[in-house]
Amino acid sequence: MRVFSFLVLMLMITSCDKFSLTKKQPLQVVDTIIDFTAVDTFPSFSVCDSIIDKTEKSDCFRTTIHRKIGEELQKYKLSIIDAVDETVFVDVIINADGKIIFEAFQSSENIKKELPELDSIIQLSIAKLPKIHAAIKRGIPVTTKYQLPIRIYLKE
Repeated sequence: MRVFSFLVLMLMITSCDKFSLTKKQPLQVVDTIIDFTAVDTFPSFSVCDSIIDKTEKSDCFRTTIHRKIGEELQKYKLSIIDAVDETVFVDVIINADGKIIFEAFQSSENIKKELPELDSIIQLSIAKLPKIHAAIKRGIPVTTKYQLPIRIYLKE
């Protein structure tokens, strides 16, 4: 009888975890680290929608926006005194609805002196851009900021 009691006692001591009334739920891992400097899908035009590769889609967006603004700028006859070969930077915001908003225009003093109307022409060119699909982060359309470099090359 002592041996039997000893075995029962050992069984109870070693199996306490097995008889526990509370069930341990496996903890769900929550991904709380979010990189707010990058998006899952870049903004795109309709012509870029069929592209799957992330870098190719980004290149398509850049190429299309540069081409469209370049086409609009070529419609204007700009007169200058001295030859100009400089790059200006245009900051635009593409909101979650896909609307593109002109934010800032950065240029040298020479460009401001030679072409004072350039910023308003660029604003009009941006307003004439076709519908843009917003960038996507975790399945949600998000607002993004894009800096557009534009090379201005004009001869006398």
